[in-house]
Amino acid sequence: MGHLKIRNETENDYAAVEQITREAFWNLYVPGCQEHYLAHILRGHADFIPELDFVAELDGQVIGNVMYTKSTLTSQSGEKKQILTFGPVCIHPAFQRKGYGKALLEHSFHRASELGYDLIVIFGNPGNYVSSGFKSCKKYNICMEGGVYPSAMLVKELKPDALPAGEGPWTYSDSPAYHSVDEAEAERFDQQFAPKEKRHQASQEEFYIHSHSFIQ
Repeated sequence: MGHLKIRNETENDYAAVEQITREAFWNLYVPGCQEHYLAHILRGHADFIPELDFVAELDGQVIGNVMYTKSTLTSQSGEKKQILTFGPVCIHPAFQRKGYGKALLEHSFHRASELGYDLIVIFGNPGNYVSSGFKSCKKYNICMEGGVYPSAMLVKELKPDALPAGEGPWTYSDSPAYHSVDEAEAERFDQQFAPKEKRHQASQEEFYIHSHSFIQ
């Protein structure tokens, strides 16, 4: 591992981060991707948390990024609790599986805890996140609207006993920022990048299975 520096993103990093995000997500979940456009518009949303917007810089080269937004849990009694969600999070494909992504996340967890946050909920492949302390949402009695527990919905406590006992089930609501991607605008945004082939690959089926599986 070279010299890894983790720091807050600056405006000078925007273009590099969007390029890296595109490289990391291209054809991963669907043919092509929109995550680089999401990164572009997320920075201007009210739920975006600039203090938790980090880049990973290896020997002076930006190789990855993580962005956080505010999200909410609502108890059966109507009590609301503000929590965190991250995404997009990525490391350039040339530097993946070397520990850089995990280091980036650990840095962000420490800073989030310092800022007073105590819980993170994300959607992702469990195999990528359980080693960072994420567990099934079912174990915390955190569900989606309708009372379902997706297998891809994962939870990490930043502080022990982050949820008051006996208040569950808690219903998770993510930021509207994640639902504001206009497909036509995303396509236009992508045209400023070098052309890449959109194609089907096995990871897309894996994503479909995880995103449509639920825990009883």
